[in-house]
Amino acid sequence: MTPLGQDIARLITLEGPISLERYMGLALGDPRYGYYMTRDPLGAQGDFTTSPEISQMFGELIGLWCADLWLRMGQPEKLSLVELGPGRGTLMQDVLRATKNVIGLHRALSVKLVEMSPVLREIQRQTLASSGVAVEWREDISALPELPTLLLANEFFDALPVRHYQRMHQHWHQRLVGLHQEGRLTFGLAAEPEHALKLEAPDGTVLELGLIGERIMADLSAHIARFGGAGLIIDYGHTQSAFGETLQAMKQHAFVDPLEAPGEADITTHVDFERLGHIARAQGLEISGPTTQAHFLSGLGIVERAARLLKDADAAQTKEVEAALIRLTEQTPTGMGSLFKVLGLRHVDMPEPAGFK
Repeated sequence: MTPLGQDIARLITLEGPISLERYMGLALGDPRYGYYMTRDPLGAQGDFTTSPEISQMFGELIGLWCADLWLRMGQPEKLSLVELGPGRGTLMQDVLRATKNVIGLHRALSVKLVEMSPVLREIQRQTLASSGVAVEWREDISALPELPTLLLANEFFDALPVRHYQRMHQHWHQRLVGLHQEGRLTFGLAAEPEHALKLEAPDGTVLELGLIGERIMADLSAHIARFGGAGLIIDYGHTQSAFGETLQAMKQHAFVDPLEAPGEADITTHVDFERLGHIARAQGLEISGPTTQAHFLSGLGIVERAARLLKDADAAQTKEVEAALIRLTEQTPTGMGSLFKVLGLRHVDMPEPAGFK
C-alpha cells in the first residue's frame, strides 16, 4: 500500500468509511502525498498526455480564438485571461506566442493561472518566463480580477472529486471507501439511505454527481455574468446527463484500479457537459455546444494550420505534424476528436465565439 494509502486506512480506522469525494480529494491533493502535489504527471515519462502537449497547433488555435473574441469585444483596455489547471504551461505559452502580434492585446492582458500543485507551478514559471507577459498564480478561483474575463479550462473538470450513489431496495445509498478485512481499500455502501435523492431508477443503478465541479462552474459563470467575457471548457465527457459511473485511474498510460495506488495514479471521471451548460444558463450566460473537439478544431482551421506547417517541414517534422493532426481530430469511439467535447459560455452581450458553427 502507498504511504497515502496507509494514511487513508488509518483515517478510516478512526472515523469509519469516507466518501468517494473525500477519497479523491486526498488522493489528488493531499499536501504531502497527493498525486498533483508531488510530480509532473504529463508526457511520455508521466501518466497521460494532454492536447497542448501533443502539438503546438492546439494552443495556437485557442490563442486565435481568444484574440478574435477580444477584437469583437471592442478591444477592452483591460482583460483577464484565466487558465484553470494549466499543466506545464504549454497551452498558455502557445496562446501568448500566437497572439503576440495582435496589436494591443498583450498590453491589455492580466494573465492568471489557477494551480494548486507547487511542482507544476514552478514548471509553469519556467515555461512562461520568456513570454513577455506578466503571469500571476492563484490556488483557487476565489480571487479573480474584477475584469472582463476569457477563461480556459482544458482537462480541468475531469480531475475534480465526485460522489457516487447506488440504488438499492428503492433507495439511494452513498458509495463509500472502507477497509476490507484483508486491510486493503474497498468500496461499500452507506447503511442509511439518502432520502433527499428522489430520482427513480432500477436497483443497482449508479449516480455520479460532481458537486465540487458544479459549484466551481456556478462561481465562474456568475463572474462572467457580472464582469463580461467568455469561457472555453475542453474535456473528455458526455453531452447528455445519464446514470452510470465513469471513475477511472491512469498510471504510466494504463488503466489501474482507482483504489490501488492513491497518490501515485491520476483519478478522473467523464465530465457531464449537459449539466455544466444548465448551470451556466442558470447564471444568465449563453452557451455554445457542446461539440466534439474534432468539429471545434476543424472550425478554427487546424487542417489549414497543419498545411502551413508542412510547407516548411522536413521528413521528421512532416511525420510529427501529420500524426498530431490525426490524434487531435480522430473521430473513432476512443479517439480524442470524438471523446473530447468543447463547451463555450459567454456573457449575453458577447458574440458567438468561433469554432461552434
